[in-house]
Amino acid sequence: MTRGLSVYVHVPFCAVRCGYCDFNTYTATELGGGGSQREYAANAMREMDLVQAADEAAGYPYDRVDTVFFGGGTPTLLPADDLVAMLDHLRGLIPLAADAEVTTEANPDSVTRASLSRLAAGGVTRVSFGMQSAVRSVLATLDRTHDPERVPQAVAWAREAGLDVSLDLIYGTPGETIADVEASVRAALDCGIDHMSAYSLIIEGNTAMARQLRRGELEEPDPDDMADKYELIEELATADGLSWYEVSNWARTEAQRCRHNLAYWRGRDWWGIGPGAHRHRDGLRAWNVKHPSRYARMLADDQLPVADSEQVSAQDRLVERIMLELRIADGLDVDTVPEAQQPSLAVHRDRGHLDAKALADGRAVLTRSGRLLADAVIRDLVP
Repeated sequence: MTRGLSVYVHVPFCAVRCGYCDFNTYTATELGGGGSQREYAANAMREMDLVQAADEAAGYPYDRVDTVFFGGGTPTLLPADDLVAMLDHLRGLIPLAADAEVTTEANPDSVTRASLSRLAAGGVTRVSFGMQSAVRSVLATLDRTHDPERVPQAVAWAREAGLDVSLDLIYGTPGETIADVEASVRAALDCGIDHMSAYSLIIEGNTAMARQLRRGELEEPDPDDMADKYELIEELATADGLSWYEVSNWARTEAQRCRHNLAYWRGRDWWGIGPGAHRHRDGLRAWNVKHPSRYARMLADDQLPVADSEQVSAQDRLVERIMLELRIADGLDVDTVPEAQQPSLAVHRDRGHLDAKALADGRAVLTRSGRLLADAVIRDLVP
């Protein structure tokens, strides 16, 4: 039996911390005592060595790497040669599949024609740009620093290099109108992209934006307004030839769906390399220490930089499977739903939340209205 692997490499560096972001990221001025951008690639490669040794000792050798995703943070703050060096090192440990999908996230102002060409030549196949919005006032509220006019140029450079392109949008920013959302989606689609992600803004409690809300400087996003914006995004994406395959993701063809994210949603095995990164191996979940300095010190001592781990119970794995697979267009095998929750399938079909034909064929697939209420549907299906 062959065993494939996905690999996520967390690059925890940003030029500026955005007001809505609570990811494990750091600006250059926040780091000291090791863990700098300059030494990051060497540290990540050392962690790859240690993770592979630990997996093989536990009886989990992998035959191939199916997907790689450089995320962050802003991976393209590192030199392109560093990203390629990490990919080459991984390839030396475990062969990349012939059709491996290799993605890097990027800010539009963190790439050049030359850097994208180098990434493509080094094995990257796909770039995901953090566009967020095409409206300057919305970008300012989000503390995004890039010029929206830079996005088409960055996409053109990526296309010239032979890369597939995704654009990430955020909707629901305080003060954003539905006309702003339409302008942003149309601007993204006008770039001729292969893939689009559109995420509703979630304001986490420890962010600068949350503090602005508490001080009354911003208004809380309205759920009905968010639903209207989602439906508009769906209509515009569909009209342009993109199809949803996960609640917040659309692709032009099935081949251009993000296979790395699908591996998460389907519960496959993955490595998480880098400070704060999580990994999963057959129900065993582990996560790294968060701070780059401590991460670097542990690697220097030949220690896996793991903060903690847990063996996910069969019950929790079932709940996670229902939660994640119901969000994708392929849907969920109805036999996965426990017997006590089976009647809820018909209830949500009758309410128009689940596709009736798919349900008759044994799959629970969300309709458009069901996607707006995905969390409520999931709650009724989990034990």
